[in-house]
Amino acid sequence: MDRIFIDNLKVFGILGIHPHEQAQPQLIRISVSASTNIQRAAKADDIHQTLNYSTLSKQIITFVEDHHFLTIEALIESLAQMILNMDHICEVHLRIEKPNAVPRADCVGVEITRTKAD
Repeated sequence: MDRIFIDNLKVFGILGIHPHEQAQPQLIRISVSASTNIQRAAKADDIHQTLNYSTLSKQIITFVEDHHFLTIEALIESLAQMILNMDHICEVHLRIEKPNAVPRADCVGVEITRTKAD
């Protein structure tokens, strides 16, 4: 299986358990790797036969901006399900990082891999 990836997409959204985190959007970094088959798109040289990473990026940004979450765990599960509902994707690996959430750490985060149900 082939993989299309987006590394460290910077999105601003409401994420956190503290009142100040729910009051103002903050930086969230999202990396995604999606399993897909690029052979038809490669053979035809046609973006419509594969996963368009520009479209995927825009959908991730809109999703994060339109939803509020208390935990990274809730965000990452919801985002994984949204991505798995897209055409051409059979598996997704997501990493969400929250910079500056813990003193002395560059970031904290969660990584998951989810597969489309058969």
